[in-house]
Amino acid sequence: MSFSNHLETEILDHVFGGNAYTAPGTLYLALFTSNPDEDGSGTEVSTSGTAYARQTVTFTVSGNTATTDAAVEYSTATANFGTVTHVGVMDASTAGNLLAYAALTSSKTIETGDVFRVPAGDLDITLD
Repeated sequence: MSFSNHLETEILDHVFGGNAYTAPGTLYLALFTSNPDEDGSGTEVSTSGTAYARQTVTFTVSGNTATTDAAVEYSTATANFGTVTHVGVMDASTAGNLLAYAALTSSKTIETGDVFRVPAGDLDITLD
């Protein structure tokens, strides 16, 4: 996953500017139908009539990698989500800031009745 401009700025300001950064208490996984890019400008799945909502996500950190430590499962789609191409880690359940994002290995079309799942351990954030 790549860091967003927001998180890059926060980290630089914290480490090199000496200003405190408070990590979010809860992280959320968002689904996108286009690349959110570093500025968070992509198209997130619509919440209108779809039953889509960002889901909480937790990570375990080992070395230079944070890995999801539990499965993330979305509610059954009550209308098409579209083709999900990217995921993003957000600092709020709605609105908020994009922290990190990545393209899916394979895009997934979510139609009415489908459930989107990310198995535990399938999402890594690595710093090199």
